[in-house]
Amino acid sequence: MRRTVSLDRDWIFQKESRVTLPHCVAKLSWQNWNPADWEQVWTYERRFDLPHEFQGSRIFLHFDEAMVTAAPVINGHALPSHAGGFLPFEYEITDWVKPQENVLTVAVDSRWQSVPPEGSPKGPASIDYLLPGGMTGSMSLRAVPRICIRDVFAKPVDVLDSSKRRVEVLCTIDGGQAAMQPVHVTAQLVDGARVVAESSKEATTEQVALTLGDLSNVNLWDVERPHLYQVAVSLSSGDEVRTRIGFREARFDVDGFFLNGKRFKLFGLNRHELYPYVGRAMPRRVLRKDAEILRREFNCNMVRCSHYPQSEAFLDACDELGLMVWEETPGWQYLGDEQWKDLVVRDVEQMVRRDRNHSSIIIWGVRVNESHNDPALYTRTKQAAKALDDSRPTSGSMVYYSTKDWLQDVFAFDDYHATPDGNVALRPPLAGVPFFFSEAVGQFNYPARHGFDVKYRRAGELEVQERQALFHAQVHEKSAANERYAGVTAWCAFDYGSVINAYAGVKSPGVADVFRIPKLGAGIYRSQVDPRVRAVIEPNFYWDFGPRSPTGPGPEVTIFSNCERLEWSINGQTRATVYPDRFGFPHLKYPPFFVNVRLQGEQAPELRIDGYVGTERVISRSFSADPHSDRLLVEADDPELMADGSDATRVVFRAVDKFGAARPFVDGAVDLKIEGPGTIVGDNPFELADAGGVGAVWVKANAGGAGKIQVTASHAKLGQGAVTISLVSAASKG
Repeated sequence: MRRTVSLDRDWIFQKESRVTLPHCVAKLSWQNWNPADWEQVWTYERRFDLPHEFQGSRIFLHFDEAMVTAAPVINGHALPSHAGGFLPFEYEITDWVKPQENVLTVAVDSRWQSVPPEGSPKGPASIDYLLPGGMTGSMSLRAVPRICIRDVFAKPVDVLDSSKRRVEVLCTIDGGQAAMQPVHVTAQLVDGARVVAESSKEATTEQVALTLGDLSNVNLWDVERPHLYQVAVSLSSGDEVRTRIGFREARFDVDGFFLNGKRFKLFGLNRHELYPYVGRAMPRRVLRKDAEILRREFNCNMVRCSHYPQSEAFLDACDELGLMVWEETPGWQYLGDEQWKDLVVRDVEQMVRRDRNHSSIIIWGVRVNESHNDPALYTRTKQAAKALDDSRPTSGSMVYYSTKDWLQDVFAFDDYHATPDGNVALRPPLAGVPFFFSEAVGQFNYPARHGFDVKYRRAGELEVQERQALFHAQVHEKSAANERYAGVTAWCAFDYGSVINAYAGVKSPGVADVFRIPKLGAGIYRSQVDPRVRAVIEPNFYWDFGPRSPTGPGPEVTIFSNCERLEWSINGQTRATVYPDRFGFPHLKYPPFFVNVRLQGEQAPELRIDGYVGTERVISRSFSADPHSDRLLVEADDPELMADGSDATRVVFRAVDKFGAARPFVDGAVDLKIEGPGTIVGDNPFELADAGGVGAVWVKANAGGAGKIQVTASHAKLGQGAVTISLVSAASKG
């Protein structure tokens, strides 16, 4: 029987402090990251006894990831080092593990080195994202029978033909150092408690193929109904592996993208898996939250994992939520020597092998992001992906608008050019190839001056913030207007740590900030949802009459909404009835509204916007110009955490008016107090000025039993707010 125990707790870091994985080696703020803080070799040590039930089994150490190179030693025996910080690796330690008092040490080399995406002689300034070091993923001890399953690929085939629909299961069997013995292999397709199909055979080789057929009544996976099945593969030796799949056909064609045979426009954002305070070292709950934000709040149907493979927790959530995924190999423009390129090919192989059962993944990015053409390398990476998974196309983001020396299946272009008047422009699709925009909007329109206000920062220049949302609306309008475009993943979802074109070490092209708190730029995404699901009114302005905007938002403003009409009232008096701009945005399902209303000398006016579908008022939002009733709003993402020492949730605090609307230009410190078995991960106190009146920390549960955590946030002018989070023991959650 296969068994797994976590080794995340009780690590001794640098021989002096006790830490829990995932772990970042440097103590970081949310801005001003300095690579020198993590660029050295770090040591971790863990002692453990072998569980009694593990004895007599083969024993493996499994690492989710470590940034950048890990060199483990078990009981004095050095294991091969692993270079690369994004994908899992493991070792069999059966011959070196003891029943009691095992000593595992791991040296993590987080220095700049010749490992993708690193390697450029220019150092960290050559990559547009920073990667703080450490054991940034979880770690486990695994026990398996002598003859075990090493890998399962369950590939749905002929999905749209109910008479031919099947799952082709390829199972890799590992017999260890002994000669391979015959073993009985069984594969089942399972839906809840129901076995849908089954196949079995005797196997005498490492690779065994089985087919699960007669699947005429399965449910398809799509973005609205992402139905998932389990494939369970078991051996007569006692081993079993389960993986999840979905039945769907995702096809890129010269005429666009088709999901399950129907034309479908891809509407999405790029995502960096980087967080304030800890870099990549976040637990599963927090990683999954990004997928929920993208799918449920920003209404994206696709995400590009830029520019490296991202966590299995995130991909699991994408499978469950119906969020399609572009996943790509680590890199950013630079190509190194032949040894470096060998690692690129290896990364493609490991990425595809790990993630090919995820129904959400519809395309493999097998080129280093925005790199020059290298036919020899990209022939190898395409072949590596196809050899492991021939069911998905390959691509890679291009900055060259030409198919010369281009080798992949889908031409994906990063388009940052503008029209002469400064609006978004998209190049026409190239002839004869499927065509997709892997990036757009971004920073092409940053003003050509330097200083405080030139980025899409909430605390920056208002006009720049307002234009960001309109640029995103324009790019998706232009994408929708041309059927040959498969769609766009715009740049980008969340701000992130970088030293390129950044403010205080934060690159800020995101429609949400590093804390995942939406900016004005998110308005167009938040409005693209059926009002029967969620009615939305998102002004592309702040109703603020303070020193930074003494005259308010001005006479001409934009509102993003999915309503059929809006009524705009000042101090209770209706001033305008407006309708969506279907002339300027004829292809967006829910176009923006443009309002031209001049104030008539009102002091501290109160704004109300009512949204209607037909004759029914489905939403109403109010906004106060009077700062005297402003308050501090405090919210937690989750009411409950597991007391495992790693689980965490975000706690957001923001300055709002009396109706809960954002008040962006607020300074001063928020002081945080925590009571109960938890720890604050973040700045305390937190200065609001640079973050635009908002901020967040994460609260991590201590290891132990049940209890409650209370976090209280206080501000000298805004007062205080508090949240309570319940803890349940990890054992009670299974």
